[in-house]
Amino acid sequence: MAVTEAGCDLTYCRMRGIVAVLAAFIKERKMGLNDFIQKLVSTPHICQHVEVNSLLKIDENQNEEVENNQHPESPMCLNSQSSLAEDTQIKPCDFDYLRIIGKGSFGKVLLARHKESTQYYAVKVLQKKIILKKKEQKHIMAERSVLMKNIKHPFLVGLHYSFQTNDKLYFVLDYVNGGELFYHLQRERVFLEPRARFYAAEIASALGYLHSLHIVYRDLKPENILLDSQGHIVLTDFGLCKEGLEPSGTTTTFCGTPEYLAPEVLQKQAYDRTVDWWCLGSVLYEMLYGLPPFYSRNTAEMYNNILHKAPVLKPNVSNAGRELLEGLLQKDRTKRLGVKDDFLG
Repeated sequence: MAVTEAGCDLTYCRMRGIVAVLAAFIKERKMGLNDFIQKLVSTPHICQHVEVNSLLKIDENQNEEVENNQHPESPMCLNSQSSLAEDTQIKPCDFDYLRIIGKGSFGKVLLARHKESTQYYAVKVLQKKIILKKKEQKHIMAERSVLMKNIKHPFLVGLHYSFQTNDKLYFVLDYVNGGELFYHLQRERVFLEPRARFYAAEIASALGYLHSLHIVYRDLKPENILLDSQGHIVLTDFGLCKEGLEPSGTTTTFCGTPEYLAPEVLQKQAYDRTVDWWCLGSVLYEMLYGLPPFYSRNTAEMYNNILHKAPVLKPNVSNAGRELLEGLLQKDRTKRLGVKDDFLG
């Protein structure tokens, strides 16, 4: 037994030695080839030769293949020059990262200052490995696709740059410094009706604009609504957006946040852009009454309430406010407020 072990150790050592020699040889040859190519490139009249030109083009093509085949199992390889500012190469080192302002399943959001312009941004840094592991590349790419439309709306967060490294994706977004609506609601418990009405009107404007671009938001909740320095709302996080949905179009993907799910989504029926108006009703109700309209700690009971119970509308809200809530929280989507003319209705 001892002889066998010694033999194994000897074989292992020899193999390691051979591998080390081969690695050094390959490295040396590779360096030699690089030096050779550098000399060719720096000698213009030699580069004009047909065979030399052909060799250099082969090298370029191989580099392109390596870039294009990165993570072939997913569409995570974005164009490295995908910055929205034309002719600008933006890199992680172009920013000073000041502090973490948010954390999520796939990464974090950092407050950053662009070194050259001194502008402040919220930089969303996502780990490709985690996105691929959780098979969430579809949602991340949906968010990027919506942001890349270069949306210009005062109540939607704007994307300034999008770029990547080998292991991370970067979205450089507007820095919205007033905190989440969720935070303010938790602290104050309820809002007075004029304030809730103000926020609801701005949210409705943002949703109507997205709908005009054939985008359904699908995940409206206080955590995804930010307040800016002047007290206006800004919608963020477009990961669950559905693009390309025409006014009369429907989809069936089950997604959203339990407290705000529309009945048709819960029943796994086809649904349309009116799911966003249901969610607006739920958020408005929460702003006025302190909890979502059908909330229960027991999820099964909450789902039953969404499907079968009418929302309890207490008298501390005006008649107009109660009518609005009834219209938005209409269980039949074909009768829901917004079904006919959307935001204009």
